[in-house]
Formats: sequence, C-alpha cells, structure tokens
Amino acid sequence: MNTNHIKTYAPKARSAFIAAMTKQAARYGISAKGSEPLEQKGDLALIGDRAFPASIIRPRAALVKKVEQLGFAQAMEQAAYSWFNRLCAIRYMELQDYLDHGLRVLSHPTQPGSLQILDDCLDIDLPGLDKQRIAELKLDGNKDEELYRELLLAQCHALHQAMPFLFEAVDDATELLLPDNLTKTDSLIRELVSAIP
Repeated sequence: MNTNHIKTYAPKARSAFIAAMTKQAARYGISAKGSEPLEQKGDLALIGDRAFPASIIRPRAALVKKVEQLGFAQAMEQAAYSWFNRLCAIRYMELQDYLDHGLRVLSHPTQPGSLQILDDCLDIDLPGLDKQRIAELKLDGNKDEELYRELLLAQCHALHQAMPFLFEAVDDATELLLPDNLTKTDSLIRELVSAIP
C-alpha cells in the first residue's frame, strides 16, 4: 500500500481539523479564554446572542468539562485526532466494501463530488437510525447538511457497536465538535477524499 498521499495530507489535515474543531467550539461559546454563560429559556439554549435547541445543553456541558480537564488546545487536538481517525477508517472501509449496507459514506463511486449515502439514504439500515426522520429530512429537500450529519453519526455509532476495540464511541462533546457544512465542496471530508485516493 502506497502511503505517500497520507504522509503528505496528514500534517495539513491536522491543522485543518484542529481549526474546524476550534471554530465549532467557538460557535458554542467555548474558547481558550473560557466559556460564555448558557441560559435556558424554554426549548432554547442562549449563548450570548445566539440561540440553539436545548438539546445542545448536555453535550456542551460535557465539552466544557473536557476543556476544563484537558485544557482547550489539548481538547481540540484530541477531538481533531478522533474525527480524523474515524473518517480515515470509514474511507478505507467504503473503498474496500466493508460497510454492511454497501454504500459509500464519504464519496460516490460514479458521481465525483456527490455522497452516495445521502443519495440513497432511504435504503439504508443502521442501528439507531430513525428512518422516519431520515425520510422527512430527505423529502424536505433543503436539509442535506442535517441529514448527512445524522447519517454519518449513525455510521460511527454502528461501527463502534460492531468494533468497539477499533472504533471508539462518539461521546457528546466529540459529536458537538463535528463541523458543519460537511457536504460542501471545501469540507474536511471532500479534502480527505480528494487527497487520499
């Protein structure tokens, strides 16, 4: 196996992944300077002038705790390393046709720049995946980012169940740091797919 592409890509990816995790943490009011206060009002979580669903309260608290324990830089590096390893493993598995559902998660076999799992999401069966919610998101037509995020996380959870010795669990804090805009042409995923044939 020729690893030259990985050796070239990995140092750049490290910086890009850390930057993406740092940006995501900042979105939730967490930085090297500390954490902004969070206020819950009904089904909303308010951080500064930004409103989020209340469902982020527990994952954000877990991330704040992790940052307090490890330090901000170390927590971001750990999350970046974790996501990089997961995505590389999924990339390898999809190319070797090791995924039970037979679909590619990070690419498409015949349509470059497309995501097969997103195109064929109504046919996929992953443990814990809410098929009705997936159908609603797909039929909406404007929720590809949210849909892809759910599919990717379900794939990660399924791989952890099948191979816990190899695929660590995605905890709340790590899940919160998964960057947005994963389906865009300049996303971390697209760069990984194009950098490593």
